Amino acid sequence: MEKYLVSQIVVVTVIKITGYGIFVSLEDGYKGLIHISEISDKYVGNINDFVKIDEKINAKIIGIDNKNKRLDLSIKNINYKIRRNRSGIEETAHGFNTLKRMLPFWIEENLKNAKKNIKSVDKISMK
Repeated sequence: MEKYLVSQIVVVTVIKITGYGIFVSLEDGYKGLIHISEISDKYVGNINDFVKIDEKINAKIIGIDNKNKRLDLSIKNINYKIRRNRSGIEETAHGFNTLKRMLPFWIEENLKNAKKNIKSVDKISMK
């Protein structure tokens, strides 16, 4: 199974800005390029108006070269800025969907653990 898929949204870190695009890196050693034509549907006069060096952004995969660990990326037509909520937690392109999906599982696991602890305490107090 491939690590990345076309159309997948990934978090990248801006490492270099040139006149023709944005070079980025991913945590696993992959590198990527967001060509100037993939930044906006409108005229891009200055790429620095869109991103800054060391900024983490969301990017959409439009091409993959697994052999060389390189990705062709786009920020056109996606919400590429990663927002931080009041507590400083980053909100990604997926928003809080991971939390929404995992919360019922976490609650169930904690309830099971709580029930085990209650039963063991009751056994001890009955002796």
